[in-house]
Amino acid sequence: MPSTLPRRTYLYFTAQSINLTTAVMSVTMAAIVGAALAPAATWSTVPYGFQFLCLMLATYPVSRLMSRIGRKRAFMLGSIPLAVSGISGYLAVQYQHFPMLVISHSALGIYIAFANFNRFAATDNLAQDLKPKALSLVVAGGVIAAVVGPTLTEWLRDIGGYPLFSLCYAAFVGLAVMSLLTAACLPGDTGTASNDRAAKPAGTAAEPLSPVVAVAMAVAALGYGIMNLLMIQASMHMKHMHEDFSDVRLAIQWHVIAMFAPSFFTGAIIHKLGIRATICLGLGLLIGCTAMNMWSHSYAMMTLSLIALGLGWNLTYVGGGALLAQTLQNSPAAMQMQGKNDLAIAVFATVGAFSPALLLGTVGWEGTNAICMALCIVLLMATAGLLQRKFSGPARAS
Repeated sequence: MPSTLPRRTYLYFTAQSINLTTAVMSVTMAAIVGAALAPAATWSTVPYGFQFLCLMLATYPVSRLMSRIGRKRAFMLGSIPLAVSGISGYLAVQYQHFPMLVISHSALGIYIAFANFNRFAATDNLAQDLKPKALSLVVAGGVIAAVVGPTLTEWLRDIGGYPLFSLCYAAFVGLAVMSLLTAACLPGDTGTASNDRAAKPAGTAAEPLSPVVAVAMAVAALGYGIMNLLMIQASMHMKHMHEDFSDVRLAIQWHVIAMFAPSFFTGAIIHKLGIRATICLGLGLLIGCTAMNMWSHSYAMMTLSLIALGLGWNLTYVGGGALLAQTLQNSPAAMQMQGKNDLAIAVFATVGAFSPALLLGTVGWEGTNAICMALCIVLLMATAGLLQRKFSGPARAS
């Protein structure tokens, strides 16, 4: 197999940049627009919640669809709900129609369910030592999104003659066209759908869930859920501390940069340290984040903890994905297992999106961090034990 990444890897990088740009734009404006259109203040985050709910519900069916029709056609099909999101979001703001806003974010969640498979698609048919590098490069598309998303939102937010944020939603249509064109440039058969059908007779049961695959899924899912929970709750906590909105936004921006910037070299870290050590380092950073939050309530310490949260998320998300990709090498059930993995991530992300206010009002900021710390410690012990023999050296199959 070739020793360098193929051209399609960079197409997936572009596609993931578009995907994450829409995600960053939505998190920037969803609550603001929701509060303006909702019949009551408690409903303001309902559209964003439905975005994650639809992402969760669509993830596994999308993986099954990809195994039937292949990556390219599925990614082209996935651009349709993004265009629907843009049109319905624009109309919702234009006509002050809250249910239409819910539809817009629901369609966006379906698009993201398709686009989240970019990272796994980039690893198809690659040599084992190239898989972590390809996966981390694609995830690095978030760096582009961290710059383009807020900038595009700021440019389009208030243009004369249009309601606030209406053109931000309309921009999704243009991004959908870019997504479609990017997918159209992919090679004709970038997935393993045909190989899956040839290797796996009809009616054959799916591959059983091995302990290593379970660890890969748990690491990525729990890391994502904790990141979502603490990111949202941190912004709420800082507002309770009477921090200026610009300071809160700056702290979150540093967090987003920390989430994605390391992806340019996470593959090299995995190759140098090994998957086991990389995942354990990521979980250690998440534990460190919760410890800093419990130790100090200063703005500077919270900003530092958010950076640690972003770094920990990156190492657990990319590390868990790399572990799954290597474990499922040449497996006829690979796409279905990838779908189950992203379903688990979506479930935890949804819980992380809905629970911050509830936990902040019940167990408080310290209690939430204590719960997250305990979960990470348990998973760290399980990861260190189960992967000790299989992935104790540099990233390679063994």
